[in-house]
Amino acid sequence: MPRRKGSFTSGVYYHIFNRVVEGELLFHDHNNYVLCLTLVKRNASKYNVDVLSYCLMPNHYHFLLQQKSDIPISKFISVLFNTYVQKVNQLRGRKGPLFTGRFKHVLVDREEYLIHLCRYIHLNPVKAGLVQNPEDWFFSNYLDWIGMRQGELRDPKFIETYFSSAQEYREFVLDFEDEQRFEERISGYILD
Repeated sequence: MPRRKGSFTSGVYYHIFNRVVEGELLFHDHNNYVLCLTLVKRNASKYNVDVLSYCLMPNHYHFLLQQKSDIPISKFISVLFNTYVQKVNQLRGRKGPLFTGRFKHVLVDREEYLIHLCRYIHLNPVKAGLVQNPEDWFFSNYLDWIGMRQGELRDPKFIETYFSSAQEYREFVLDFEDEQRFEERISGYILD
C-alpha cells in the first residue's frame, strides 16, 4: 500500500476517523468494545498520544488526539486497528480488511474548534439514534468528561482549560441549537 500523504506533528491535535465496509460491523458485542479500548490504553502511552475525546460506534470510530512526540499518530492508529481487526477476524472466523480504506485525519488548527469537535464526537450515538442521551453510550469518554466515570482515556487538564465544571461541559453538549449552528462551520473537521 502506498505511503500516507501528509505528516503528523508533535503538539498538534487531529481528528481521526474511519468506517467499515458496508454491511460489516466494527464492534459486534460489548467484548469487542472493551478489547478496542484496552488496545487504545496500551498503545496510547506506548506511542505517546493523548486521547482527548473518542467515540466507538458500531460501524465507525472518532478520536480527537494530540501527538506528544515525533512518533506519528499514524503509527498508533495503524498498530491499534491492525491488532484489533486481526483479533476480531480470528474470533469471528473472518478474513480480509474491515475498513473502507485508510483512516481519515483532519488537522485541528483552530483552538475554537477543539471543544466543538469534542461535543460532536460525544453526540455521535445520539445523532445516530442509538441512545437518547450521550451519557447512555458507554463507549465514548463523555462519562469521564462529566465526572460519572474515572476512565484513563481523557486529559483532565485539557477539560479544565475550557470548562470550569463537569456540569458546564454537560450543558454545552446538550445545547443542540448551538451544536447545529456550529456543525456547519466546522464541517471540515468532522467529515465522516
